[in-house]
Amino acid sequence: MAASHYDELENRNPAAREAALLAALPKQIAHAQAKAPYYAATLKGIDPREIASRKALADLPVTRKSELIALQQQQPPFAGLNAVPRGELARIFMSPGPIYEPEARAPDFWRMARALYAAGFRKGQLVHNSFSYHLTPAGAMLEAAAQVLGCAVMPGGVGQTELQLRAIADLKPDGYVGTPSFLKILVDKARESGTAISSLKRALVSGEAFLKPAQAEISSAGIDAYQCYATAELGLIAYESPAREGLILAEDIIVELLRSGTGDPVAADEIGEVTVTLLSPEYPLIRFATGDLSTLLPGQSPCGRSNARIKGWLGRADQTAKVKGLFVHPAQIADIVKRHPGLTRARLVIEQGVAGDVLTLEAESASPDAALESGLVESLAAITRLRGRIRLVAPGQLPKDGKIIEDRRKAP
Repeated sequence: MAASHYDELENRNPAAREAALLAALPKQIAHAQAKAPYYAATLKGIDPREIASRKALADLPVTRKSELIALQQQQPPFAGLNAVPRGELARIFMSPGPIYEPEARAPDFWRMARALYAAGFRKGQLVHNSFSYHLTPAGAMLEAAAQVLGCAVMPGGVGQTELQLRAIADLKPDGYVGTPSFLKILVDKARESGTAISSLKRALVSGEAFLKPAQAEISSAGIDAYQCYATAELGLIAYESPAREGLILAEDIIVELLRSGTGDPVAADEIGEVTVTLLSPEYPLIRFATGDLSTLLPGQSPCGRSNARIKGWLGRADQTAKVKGLFVHPAQIADIVKRHPGLTRARLVIEQGVAGDVLTLEAESASPDAALESGLVESLAAITRLRGRIRLVAPGQLPKDGKIIEDRRKAP
């Protein structure tokens, strides 16, 4: 391993990285069709050799994490997304929902070691792991990564603050992995009780937002903490480096940012739903949408890693709202846009009026006229079964914040 980077992949020429990913894509499509029953059905008739570009990839169907519960109930345990039999896996986990996730018999299956290394963890160190070891995979994800780096692991799990502080005081681990909120609890309790935890010099946190106040408090305790973005299905998606300018995308995954409710990639400066194609032979997820919103940052990281960066978590893509007893979904607004070729983007604004909820469909058009406005009124009613006003604006006038449905009503 290099002194500052995990491996040579992090320094690749971006064009070489993109070429390698796209070269692997047709093989992964063919593998998924042949081995995973779900993709044998959803990608039926697709010629894998033709899926060798991002444009071609964008034509494939999207599978959303929000659909997994129902899909797995229909075809347990993994909805046919797995490409190896259940008995050949190392472990099976259960996340809330429930959603079942496989772990293959592979070192660092979730590819988390790269994030640990960027956070300063090295061979021979002791890692205090406060991620859950019960049913959900987070504890195993980080333990496997630490062991690949050559670190020893203290499996703290969640809760039992006093016992965990005792273990830290006795064993003097070099670093912490877990949620930022539990690390803050440990720091606060240590101060209250006078327990020495000064051995903790570094941390990798995930699982929730790492807000500025928590960052400042943890830093004041002498802990250099970094964050990473991962899911139980996809493993590592992006991680923070010492440059602390956004989160760098993991190697060996293809990331797209999609307009909410659609399979359409957004422009480079827009917010979209993080969607990943995973080049894993055991769990070959194709265009798996996480439900999380983010946006790309321009340029490369000052740390020298050459992969693209995302800003971090910017909200949820599922902006479903209930209006007059009916649910309105982002996909419905996308359908309205498709019905009118002159539109570029649209968003539905919901506000409180004197006589009830007021809907306004704001839409970008280079050629606004009365006929388009009338047509949009009809499309809105036909697709959502709700009546609303139309506000046409010039292209580029709507905010690029990823919102397709903006609910401005105050909570009761």
